[in-house]
Amino acid sequence: MRAERGIGLKAILYISHGTRSAKGTEEVNVFIQRVKRRIDVPIQEISFLELNEPLIEEGFKRCVAKGATEITVVPLFLLAAGHIKQDIPRTLWSLQARYPAIQVNVMEPFGVQGGILDAVAELIRKTLVNVFPQDRLLIVGRGSSDSGIQSDFAEIAGGIRDRLGIEHVSVSFLAAAEPRLREGLEIISEKADGRVIVVPYLLFSGLLIAEVNQEVLKRQKQGQQIHFTAPLSGQQIIEDIVIERATSREVVAEF
Repeated sequence: MRAERGIGLKAILYISHGTRSAKGTEEVNVFIQRVKRRIDVPIQEISFLELNEPLIEEGFKRCVAKGATEITVVPLFLLAAGHIKQDIPRTLWSLQARYPAIQVNVMEPFGVQGGILDAVAELIRKTLVNVFPQDRLLIVGRGSSDSGIQSDFAEIAGGIRDRLGIEHVSVSFLAAAEPRLREGLEIISEKADGRVIVVPYLLFSGLLIAEVNQEVLKRQKQGQQIHFTAPLSGQQIIEDIVIERATSREVVAEF
């Protein structure tokens, strides 16, 4: 449902996934501080779905305690899967029932966007300087049992292939979907004439990024020409999308 936001003291509640990695947590906080400096909204709070404090409920309560009458929820999630479709809405419905006077507007995850694919291609070029048709690319996603994720990654892989002119682009996942990372690396490395490039399609550092890097470093030590890129949050387009979501006058769902 789309609706224009009403008048009141506005707040923005950012929701990140959460990680046990201190580096990943620091990256999220630094990223949000950059975003907050670019937005003229009096109340802005960060929260996490799991693994970090404050959780969504606490972040919501902090907005209310500061006088918010309208809260715009901005999920820091690349694609729509179970967390976006089930976990976050369930928590927000519960909070809305307890705070019926608060208008809660929920924005979309990033989705598959041409600007993000352009940024991924740029990130790959920065990592390797030159990219050649014989190079091979493996995009690594978090993974989900949601069928839409497979379609999204097929579109992502095709978009990156078109932008870089690389013939061999494939996808693997870290959990909940096949092929998994190690199998994906074996497939993409088989009969490779050039380099293998691994792109973690994740926003921030964390244990999942560390898993990808560990597998790549292991293969580098074995003499393979294989490289990996940084996560995506360092790309300017990611910051711009969050700001666009946070300041948009249209919302996806109004609780």
